[in-house]
Amino acid sequence: MFARRFLIGKIHRATVTGAEVDYEGSITIDPDLLEASGILPLEEVEVWDVMNGARLTTYVLPGRRGSGEVTLNGAAARRVHVGDAVIISAFGVSQLEPAEPPREVRVVFPDASNRVERVMRYRYDPASGAFSVETSGPG
Repeated sequence: MFARRFLIGKIHRATVTGAEVDYEGSITIDPDLLEASGILPLEEVEVWDVMNGARLTTYVLPGRRGSGEVTLNGAAARRVHVGDAVIISAFGVSQLEPAEPPREVRVVFPDASNRVERVMRYRYDPASGAFSVETSGPG
């Protein structure tokens, strides 16, 4: 059996609030968005700019809670513009054994101010192959 990459958390179409070139690197995100999505500080994420197609990989730093902050730092700041919509996704690696417990992935949809508007949950059961989607309000 070989290892596969699986989605473990996603923030869908957040609005970039800052682009700080003179910084060491990373993406700074409001902890409310991180917690709702299951993405952790220092976790590697992929960032896809919906407006210009730019794709990059960086790591997460938590910003100020409740601020709605989504700031690209360092070299990544040159790939986005304030106001761009971005998709932020984290992935994990698994062998996907049939005996594994079911997985749940949270996809967060922020509003225009980067507050959690709704959360979609993908559920997958490796043992049965069952897949389902559930949508709810914040959290």
